[in-house]
Amino acid sequence: MKKGILFLTLLCPLLLFAGNPGFGERHYSLSAMAEYSYNTTWGHHGNFDVQALMPFNPHFEMEAKLQFSTANVHTMALQFRPKFELPVGEMFLETDVLYRAVARNRIHDFTAALGVGYRMDHVSVTLGVFCRVMDDWDRDWHANETYVVEPFNLLYRIEVFCRPQNNPWNLSFMFSNVDDYQLERMWQPLFSLGAWYDVNNHWRLNFAAQCKPTGMFHLDASFYGATLRAGFSYRF
Repeated sequence: MKKGILFLTLLCPLLLFAGNPGFGERHYSLSAMAEYSYNTTWGHHGNFDVQALMPFNPHFEMEAKLQFSTANVHTMALQFRPKFELPVGEMFLETDVLYRAVARNRIHDFTAALGVGYRMDHVSVTLGVFCRVMDDWDRDWHANETYVVEPFNLLYRIEVFCRPQNNPWNLSFMFSNVDDYQLERMWQPLFSLGAWYDVNNHWRLNFAAQCKPTGMFHLDASFYGATLRAGFSYRF
């Protein structure tokens, strides 16, 4: 009898968090976002984002992303995410491939990232690495100049939600050096606030605000940047 009571005492907390917590989306969706952004390098500018989420099955999803900017800096990215459900929470791998064309400066860069993450109802943590290759559009292929390569950067993301992630509305706070369209060096963190609200089973409203402080965690004064983002998602 005592062993049975002890077993139930240990099991009940796990039952509160176990099973399928509904992380992420289970449906194909298409999102559109409009942004107002400012930084001390490019000044005031606007961005328009389009994203397509494709959860092929409960254990694998892919996301395609495009961003067009009035600052003449355009980005496209692909993300692949295998997922592994655990008795408590979910583990996932993230592979990101990102291409950014900085047309205003006639340069472009290619970034590849690999991360490992774990998430529960209220917390999601990711840690990984990424490599970036930068090049000048006008570089002669036969010239002696070579690509500029950043062979190793640390990737980190900590996101906290006020409600379980399968709720029809939520608020979140994120501390990270990456988002959908940029991967910053490890000493240049981004602070983000996010929110969503499900109007019905198909339509979701999305809101976000992001800040990149100046001179954070290092002696150089990196540019200050701030972004406000709003849009919607349609789930099929």
